[in-house]
Amino acid sequence: MENQTSVMEFILLGFKNIKQGKSFLTILFLSMYTICFVGNSLIITVAVLNPSLHTPMYFFLGNLSFLDICYISVTVPKMLEDFWVQYPSISLMGCAAQLYFLVALVGTEGFLLASMALDRYFAICCPLVYTRLMNKWTCLLLTAISWASGFLNASLHTTLTFRLSFCQSNGISHFFCDIPPLLSISCSDTSINEVALFTVGVFIGLSPFFFTLVSYSFILHAILSNREKGRHHKAISTCASHLTVVVLFYGSGIFTYFRPTSSYSLERDQLVGVLYNILTPTLNPIIYSLRNKEVKLAMKKLMSERTFANGI
Repeated sequence: MENQTSVMEFILLGFKNIKQGKSFLTILFLSMYTICFVGNSLIITVAVLNPSLHTPMYFFLGNLSFLDICYISVTVPKMLEDFWVQYPSISLMGCAAQLYFLVALVGTEGFLLASMALDRYFAICCPLVYTRLMNKWTCLLLTAISWASGFLNASLHTTLTFRLSFCQSNGISHFFCDIPPLLSISCSDTSINEVALFTVGVFIGLSPFFFTLVSYSFILHAILSNREKGRHHKAISTCASHLTVVVLFYGSGIFTYFRPTSSYSLERDQLVGVLYNILTPTLNPIIYSLRNKEVKLAMKKLMSERTFANGI
């Protein structure tokens, strides 16, 4: 089928109603981007340099931190630039690239969160065989599947989306290129796209989500059956933190991708877009690691060693 796209660029209409407060939003989003970048970079550095954190849990956390840096970098730098442009636009190829990496990283994060839930399940429910089950090769395999699934999913949706015709309008009702707003402005039949979005989304999105929930239900049962109060409190705190990330990520993702394009709303979907593209990656290092005792101790140790080395 020949590509019928007749536009060479898209206008990002998510900024059209922002007349005031641009300075505040710029500072807010720049601050969140900085927190995300610095926090996740610090977690990766500590996890790599500290031998005590060379465990499956922190291996997955390192991957999640790297993913979040890439994830927020796909949209926020362009958004910060567009705040101060009279007619924010993005080229056709730029839009395709942004959509591809956005969808790829969303899919990868879903599988990574499921892998982390599996790791916690084995650690809490099967401690005697944990090291045998979650060995180096298992971790590498789960991580490879996560990244490969995300990028294969992105290849499918990007190809389907940019085979459509956008001859009626080139205005995207969002801050960035995403599947629902692009489908809503196409003058082609988008039924195949919507079926693919729902069908593949069940595998890429809902399957890991339900797997994660089931894993944590078993974990919760094991925790409540454990009479050791110290471990009981620590395990509940860890699981609550993980579930907070899961609910934020999947809640906003399901709202965005699992509904007909006819229900798309500019104001409402901009808010959800900010939630899963900016807020979640910013909160991840705080929720997952920076409030974790092991990470805090590793950071203090690393800083003290650097201070000692500089003193010498």
